[in-house]
Amino acid sequence: MPTIPSPLPGVFYRRPSPDKPEYVSVGDEVTEGQTIGLIEVMKNFTEFKATAAGTVKEFLIEDEAEVSVGQDVAVLE
Repeated sequence: MPTIPSPLPGVFYRRPSPDKPEYVSVGDEVTEGQTIGLIEVMKNFTEFKATAAGTVKEFLIEDEAEVSVGQDVAVLE
């Protein structure tokens, strides 16, 4: 199954702000290039985009968790 790795180190967020819904949830279909979250590095936010198309099977890290470069964040099926 394909995975979506983090392009940057930082903190992973699944929603654009605390009062907004998640970009995507488990079971959602995503397209390549679709935003699935944000990575925060030193108060700068970068959109985190899917590197492949598919259905989100699971997220491998929690919302607001630290992530490393290349660390798998989500699994697609």
